[in-house]
Amino acid sequence: RRLDQPDAPLVELLADFDAMYRVLGNDGDRLYIHTDRDAPRGRIVALDLERPDVLVELVPESDGTIEVASIVGDRLFVQHLVDARSVVHVHQLDGTFERAVPLPGVGSVAGFNGRRTDAATFFVFTSFTDPGTVHRYDLATGEVSIWWRPALAFDPDAFETTQVFVESRDGTRVPAFVVHARGITLDGSNPTFLYGYGGFNISLPPAFSPGNVTWLEMGGVYVQACLRGGNEYGEEWHLAGTKHRKQNVFDDCIAVAEWLIESGYTSPERLVLAGGSNGGLLVGACMTQRPDLFAVCLPSRGVLDMLRFERFTIGWAWASDYGTVDDPDDFAALLAYSPLHNLRPGTAYPATLVTTADHDDRVVPSHSFKFIAELQRCQAGDAPVLIRIETDAGHGAGAATTKLIEEGSDVRAFVAHRLGMTCPW
Repeated sequence: RRLDQPDAPLVELLADFDAMYRVLGNDGDRLYIHTDRDAPRGRIVALDLERPDVLVELVPESDGTIEVASIVGDRLFVQHLVDARSVVHVHQLDGTFERAVPLPGVGSVAGFNGRRTDAATFFVFTSFTDPGTVHRYDLATGEVSIWWRPALAFDPDAFETTQVFVESRDGTRVPAFVVHARGITLDGSNPTFLYGYGGFNISLPPAFSPGNVTWLEMGGVYVQACLRGGNEYGEEWHLAGTKHRKQNVFDDCIAVAEWLIESGYTSPERLVLAGGSNGGLLVGACMTQRPDLFAVCLPSRGVLDMLRFERFTIGWAWASDYGTVDDPDDFAALLAYSPLHNLRPGTAYPATLVTTADHDDRVVPSHSFKFIAELQRCQAGDAPVLIRIETDAGHGAGAATTKLIEEGSDVRAFVAHRLGMTCPW
């Protein structure tokens, strides 16, 4: 509706719900829109109100997924996720490429907001060793300068982050981030913490965690695997890790674990696998399929009973990724990897600490209760298999900071004890 005409009619636009559309701004009758219509990884288009059925492409789909776009100072700022790391391109409003924003390293960005008349904009850069530094970007020169940096109780320059690409079972190229102290020796002795998720179109870009910095200071290697099922490479990557293709996610994780061992970073006696929620399913599936590959497994609030997940709270909504037991073919696929149903008596499983909460109304704690009971029945090795149940807490969001610290401390202590690690402070 034209606000300068009191009786102007409402014009309905893009009403078919056939794709994602985010309006970035306008010049008169011309709208600038971020969409995934005919472009699973996203593109920027223009729409003229006089021809609302025609989308004019400004920034085409590329190898990187467009996460966010904005207009500041009459320029388009397009934030791409390229190999699970942030890359930002600046375009003129007609789509002409102007320049890439120089970023300080391997990490994630947020920001690039402001007015059409602004001469500068700001963004936050975050990495595995940077909790968030604010940078200023000059629109005229393209110069980036630090505006504010947090005070840190550790030296981020003491650590380095590299990105590697691992070939999965079917030949798919899987990215992973590897973070560790500079100058480590690749002799297979490094305690290594492998984390993954692989589902529901959720990406795992670089992010800061105080717990991970503690791990690095204790001499550990932290690895974040970007498995199929996420959104690192758009909807195709997501669908490749869903339903009957869910095994791809576990194959990807196992391939990263094997690569870490073959490359000399660690050994099966020094490798930890962790994940929460759908990532808890990842841990449960990998430890039942390859119990020889890990020293410690940490399934947190995991979906571990794949034959009954639909029967509780919001579980029915996960059929989009997992399928449904009501379909015979889906049932067979679910049974093939369901962690609870693939535990085998007489097997030596890794040391395992299952964590859950008594008021988790998303992944109900019965998943963890049944899994740990069966795991304790089946365990033939001498490694402990335990469960930690938080009280008066849920799936994790909104949990009290004290509870997060206490649970994190217990988990890290369990791992450190199993691997014989000591604190350097």
